[in-house]
Amino acid sequence: MVTRNVLFIMCDQLRWDHMGCAGHPFLKTPNLDALAARGVRFSQAYVQSGICGPSRMSYYTGRYVSSHGATHNRVPLSVGEVTLGWHLREAGRTLALAGKTHVLPDAHGMKRLELDGQSDLKALLEEGWFTLVDRHDGHHAEPDSAYAEWLRARGYDSRDPWTDYVIAVQDEQGQVHNGWKMRNARLPARVAEEHSETAYTTDQGIAFMEQQGETPWVLHLSYVKPHWPYIAPAPYHAMYSANECLPVSRHPGERGPGAHPLLREWQNEEVSQSFQQDDCITTVRPAYQGLITQLDDHLGRVWEALERLGRWKDTLVVFCSDHGDYLGDHWLGEKELFHDCVQRVPMLVYDPSPAADPTRGTVEDRFVEAIDLVPTFLDALALDPAPHLLEGRSLLGLTRGTAEGWRDAVVSELDWTFRGARRRLGEKVGQHHAWMIRDARWKYVHWTSGYRPQLFDLEADPEEFFDLGADPAHEAVRAAMREKLLAWFTGLKRRTTLTWAEAELRTDRHKAAGVFYGEW
Repeated sequence: MVTRNVLFIMCDQLRWDHMGCAGHPFLKTPNLDALAARGVRFSQAYVQSGICGPSRMSYYTGRYVSSHGATHNRVPLSVGEVTLGWHLREAGRTLALAGKTHVLPDAHGMKRLELDGQSDLKALLEEGWFTLVDRHDGHHAEPDSAYAEWLRARGYDSRDPWTDYVIAVQDEQGQVHNGWKMRNARLPARVAEEHSETAYTTDQGIAFMEQQGETPWVLHLSYVKPHWPYIAPAPYHAMYSANECLPVSRHPGERGPGAHPLLREWQNEEVSQSFQQDDCITTVRPAYQGLITQLDDHLGRVWEALERLGRWKDTLVVFCSDHGDYLGDHWLGEKELFHDCVQRVPMLVYDPSPAADPTRGTVEDRFVEAIDLVPTFLDALALDPAPHLLEGRSLLGLTRGTAEGWRDAVVSELDWTFRGARRRLGEKVGQHHAWMIRDARWKYVHWTSGYRPQLFDLEADPEEFFDLGADPAHEAVRAAMREKLLAWFTGLKRRTTLTWAEAELRTDRHKAAGVFYGEW
């Protein structure tokens, strides 16, 4: 059976270990748990970057960051890169969006192509080939957005209702406080729960599915939460106590004299300094969990809509996150670096095909990556697999038990040019990158700009506390992992303007083209 529809759900900054089905002892996620029971939970899913923008561009292109080049937030995806939306368009389909993408238009590339007027092509390129149901990226004021207008129509009288209501809080005395201050995460948002970002995005997604009737569709339902500001509406703001959160994972040695200089500088970032305070951890983590349970409750509405519309029978459903969150682990806040709490993400896949029945409710422990989703969607819809472009692999071989020769390692990347850490280390702007390769036992990080590598023995040190990157006894391991990283790098797909069939057709064809060099 060929899948007719795809529901591609992503949330922002959700850690892999913050679901009931992943073993969290207190967090209530019954709807995510139900999706895992319907399909497969991939326990070893990794993103291609620990930052929203580059991670999402890998999800949307099926290509590693080194290939697509959008290495950090606010770095545009090249106008020449091919996204899922283009693959679908080639097949007469469209890719709808409700929520966040972090897509930034390639203004320089569009100027070279003279796409500076009003046209359908310009609009599609600006949105990464998404057709908008509604776009709401969150994280900053969007006073002219559809969501802001929707809020004003419901009585939130403000030029900027997101700042003044959605992420603002109110205390017991009625005093309003700034939601950007993490100390206020214990208080409820000023916006009613049914008017929150999560509720609004869910409404948009369900309305889209209802309007399609029997027309096949592909929808990216992309939630802002549980990303900061960590402000939850009532009752979710007070749903969990600090002792119902996972314990913080950090070790004094990570701040010692032998710590890697880049790790130390990330620990000096303002957000990390805040999360080194116990008060911050015990205030933010309960609110973070509340936002996750709110998200789960609204996913229950999505599952109900799929049931009511009869769409479970023909819709591939994927749930994932663009990266995790430190929340104080390793003396850090935010994301970016290569610890599993950031790079490892939730990945749940419901494959409607009867061929997937034997794997329903199972946990798959083989390594999967964000780049695998575009090949999965094209495979499910029986569309061109574009092997000359895509660097991931379809997950349907795993959901249907037919996969062979699977990968034994995953790779992620960081462009640290844009961090204050670079300036504090005295590095001039330029090329500053790092790559992580992780297999079942070892995690190796290669830093440019003259900094030593990092190495972690995940078998002996699953918490990633003890960096062996300078240990002479592990030079052979570092060399082997460096070779594995080089092998990966040489396999990237840089020739993207010809298909493999076209390359085959052009092989050894010089005489047919009237070129007879080399004859005696």
